[in-house]
Amino acid sequence: MKLTSRTTLATVAAAVGDVLRRSGIDAVLTGGACASLHSRGRYQSNDVDFILGSPVGRVKLDQAMAGVGFAREGDRYVHPETAFYVEFPAGPLAIGSDASIRPIVCRKGALVFRSLDATDSVRDRLAAYLFWRDLQAFDAAVQIALLQPLVASRLRRWFDAEGRLAELRNFLRAVEEASPTSRRPRHVPRRRGPGRTGTPAPRRGRGPAGAARPP
Repeated sequence: MKLTSRTTLATVAAAVGDVLRRSGIDAVLTGGACASLHSRGRYQSNDVDFILGSPVGRVKLDQAMAGVGFAREGDRYVHPETAFYVEFPAGPLAIGSDASIRPIVCRKGALVFRSLDATDSVRDRLAAYLFWRDLQAFDAAVQIALLQPLVASRLRRWFDAEGRLAELRNFLRAVEEASPTSRRPRHVPRRRGPGRTGTPAPRRGRGPAGAARPP
């Protein structure tokens, strides 16, 4: 597939995921591009993150990415016709302390690729907020929740396992306030650093999918 400067983020992600699949590379779309997909473009990102399910040699990965026009540049892959770039964060595929992630198969036209489902994409973005106080990631999670059905029990179990049930209430309130049917002012999380009064210090573990949580 030929990518151009007008190709959308969702199509770039799908094209990369499809060429990786056809090259026999086990990869799952995560991060901001996955959130953009589930939020139908309400949230945008410049990078496309895939977590590899098993080690892949550099030559094989380079050849696969060349199949859709990307070339390695440092720790990422870039394309001459699009500003979007592709990265492969270190695995394994996990969100916080939960490594039992079950990706879904997505289709965009003739393109087939694997991705986090909507609920896990929300958890992935909320992990970035909980552990790194990434407010854009929090907003991405809200946007997904406004458009996609989520598995509430999975969210609650995860917040409970991370010791952050109070943050789940904050998230649900933000979704309610952002709903078009709500007349309440929109909730904006306070920018507070880990370990300060009122904010539990993060435990060691993993943050967003494939990204090590800072100590």
